[in-house]
Amino acid sequence: MPDREVQTVKDLIYYQYSKLICRSAFKIPDGVQAKGKHYGFIKNTFRDLKSGYKNWSDIIREDLQFVEVEKKCIYCGSEETVTREHIVPKSLFIKNECTTCDRIQSIHNLIWACRSCNSSKGTIGLYEFYKLKYPDENKFYDLIHPLAEKKYLKTMYYCHECAGTLNSEDPNHDGKIDVLDIDYILH
Repeated sequence: MPDREVQTVKDLIYYQYSKLICRSAFKIPDGVQAKGKHYGFIKNTFRDLKSGYKNWSDIIREDLQFVEVEKKCIYCGSEETVTREHIVPKSLFIKNECTTCDRIQSIHNLIWACRSCNSSKGTIGLYEFYKLKYPDENKFYDLIHPLAEKKYLKTMYYCHECAGTLNSEDPNHDGKIDVLDIDYILH
């Protein structure tokens, strides 16, 4: 459970994004340190995003970072057999429009990945992939490269909006809300 104020998928996306803003603002390498040192900042940013007082940057910002980032796998750092990877599977089918959706089919949804990681990830969500990749890590989601997570959160926000699941409180029906609920619509 990320925070007691996080009740829905929308809240969860905003909360994860707030941790990313904190990491960037204070130049902190991971979410565990960010939450430990700047919890108030994360909480206020989350509340500002949730209320609409603040808005996240347009995804074009991440698209520019993607173009400028070193061409290596965003999952493992390998420079071998690196290709573009759709972070949200381009085969996602919530509605007929998914096959032509610019958020899924274009640069908004692309990152660099080696063939091995791309193959391993397949059509599962980013959080589920990291949980499988780092099974012994309690906070596996704090190991995700910030650029990948920002692109993923922004894309999944719109996918959940399209699916009508942004206000879902426990899409996985496992009795709690956690980052795996963001991946839920990919199943």
